[in-house]
Amino acid sequence: MNVPIPGGAAGGPEKDPPGSRAADAAADAALLARIAGGDRAAFADLFGRYAGRVKSFLIAGGAAPDQADEVAQEVMVTVWRRAALYDPAKAAPSTWIFTIARNRRIDMIRRARRPAPDPEDPLFQPEAEPDPEESAAASARDARVREALSELSEDQRETVRLAFFAGLTQTEIAEQIGAPLGTVKSRLRLAFRKLRDALGDEFSEELRDD
Repeated sequence: MNVPIPGGAAGGPEKDPPGSRAADAAADAALLARIAGGDRAAFADLFGRYAGRVKSFLIAGGAAPDQADEVAQEVMVTVWRRAALYDPAKAAPSTWIFTIARNRRIDMIRRARRPAPDPEDPLFQPEAEPDPEESAAASARDARVREALSELSEDQRETVRLAFFAGLTQTEIAEQIGAPLGTVKSRLRLAFRKLRDALGDEFSEELRDD
């Protein structure tokens, strides 16, 4: 939707002339009910009643005319989409519509105050290419770990996985697999000995630190 919106009385619903507000509210509520059912003619009527006033409200809040025009149309599109959510027992139609407009104005102000991203910020910099030697060493190390784990029994391998990769305590492992705590400790001790023999003391110390 891109309909030029003429200016209206600035300041929003507070500037409505007194007199027939109750009748106007009833008429607007009826339009919203029809809009909730997909009535485009009702929406055109409501658009004509409120789009200019919303635009003036936004201009009074500091928006440039072209920006106010765009945001006012966003407000009216929101009214179209959310008409079924309007509850006349909670607010008058004008209050509901201008609440949407106020929220859009707040969003507009926040966007204007948000600083533009700094292209020099390290977060926007591409990650450094991995060192080929380090990548090769890591791959070789991972292969050794997989091979060493494959040499464990299934029970030992599952216990190691829960302890060193899932981060469970020995008591939690015992509860999860339904085995005595002593059995868990024994499996870990035997598995740790096999991994140390296969991978060396340095790797076993890394596991112990985890």
